[in-house]
Amino acid sequence: MTVSPIAEPRAGQRARLDGQLGTSAIVFMVIAAAAPLTVIGGNVPLAIGVGNGVGAPAGFILAAVILLLFSVGFVTMTPHVREAGAFFSYVTAGLGSRAGLGTAFTALVAYTAIQVGIYGYMGWALDDLVTFFGGPSLPWWLYSFVTMAVVAVLGYRHIELSAKVLGVALVLEILVVVVLDVAILATGGESGLALESFDPANMFTTGLSVSVLFALTGFIGFEATAVFRDEARNPERTIPRATYLAVVIIGVFYAVSCWALVTGVGAGNAVAVAQQTLAGEGNLLLDTTTQYLGPIVRDVVQVLLITSLFACVLSFHNVIARYQFTLAHKGAMPAALGRRHEKHHSPATSSLVQTATAAIVLAVLALSGLDPLVGVFGSMAGVATVGMVLLMLVTSIAVVVFFARRPELGAGRAWTTRVMPVAAVAGLLIGMWLVLSNFTLVTGGSLGVSIMLALVPAIAFVVGILLGRRFPLHAAADDEVAEVAAADRG
Repeated sequence: MTVSPIAEPRAGQRARLDGQLGTSAIVFMVIAAAAPLTVIGGNVPLAIGVGNGVGAPAGFILAAVILLLFSVGFVTMTPHVREAGAFFSYVTAGLGSRAGLGTAFTALVAYTAIQVGIYGYMGWALDDLVTFFGGPSLPWWLYSFVTMAVVAVLGYRHIELSAKVLGVALVLEILVVVVLDVAILATGGESGLALESFDPANMFTTGLSVSVLFALTGFIGFEATAVFRDEARNPERTIPRATYLAVVIIGVFYAVSCWALVTGVGAGNAVAVAQQTLAGEGNLLLDTTTQYLGPIVRDVVQVLLITSLFACVLSFHNVIARYQFTLAHKGAMPAALGRRHEKHHSPATSSLVQTATAAIVLAVLALSGLDPLVGVFGSMAGVATVGMVLLMLVTSIAVVVFFARRPELGAGRAWTTRVMPVAAVAGLLIGMWLVLSNFTLVTGGSLGVSIMLALVPAIAFVVGILLGRRFPLHAAADDEVAEVAAADRG
């Protein structure tokens, strides 16, 4: 008789994942999900071209501030949430089982959407790269499915293999942008440092809302630090550190690089150049790289755009697989998804199912004849952005309620358990308004299509709430919360 390499959890026992991921490894995973080079090449021209122009760096700074406000309550509650469920675990502890399942469904929809969107982007980018170097033009979806196969192999294996792959890709893409930023700022750019970017008259214009919108889109996935709790070396210390570091590093990187590109082409030319990029008549990132670092580095950047997208899609694959794994152990998804591979200690079955789900959705979109950028990536990124803001909003409310019901846990910490989480709720409400009021810019579709896409995360949330009675999630037991509180006081 052969023995399956997939370990079945014993009755009443949770098959935990394990690993020795430190702060830097988790930060790598999370920043990779943000695809920084892709954001610099795509979101930054959008923020400059249709946002507040040379004041676009302010949008990335404000987005980072909103996410830091969110992170305070998120991190403060982390020691009291002893499972790798991220948002839905926090919401379950604060608002109850039904809201928790609604949050879980919303997260699965949002992350699946952005992953499928990136597969579409990757298909287009690979075809563009191959044809640029003289190769044949092939259907974009062919490249997408090849990428999916590689992601499936890495996602099936131990998390530390994915972390190493993501680490290499991330270091290279950040390094090349840092070199470009230094080259531009050291030489003074086209016409001196663009101090106009920090003029309030340029920062706080009506287009600021658009810049914040595209900045928030560029942060999708930063909160996934908590998903890797079971695989972290010391989760009570590692997760908070990784969360704050991820937000700060991503925010500073985006803002400085945006300012460097404005300086590189000149404050007086930035809007026109960005709009030419959006019209397909040039490329702000690649053309600026050619000007300051030469054509060879430009080719390197074009290749690194591919590795950036790959790192992003691999990171989201790992996050979704772990969401499903945890939900299976909560009884809200089929038990088979909670199996752990004996050798790789990975959520292997969940990983395979996640690959199949993404393949089905991508196949439907490809058969529909949609454009890989506007039709696939634009629409899916729109769904994910609304989902992300909704998830953070509900989680922040859960933090406020959790500590309000347990005043002993928040004694002497009103600033982190009440003030900052309430400020986060206010900031995220503003963020949601910014996203919805400019939603057609993200999706690239009509108003009717955009409304339907925007409703998808909300529908997932409602469905989860309705199913919450049949498949209840359970927060940590009262004695476990008390144990954590005692450890904190000790």
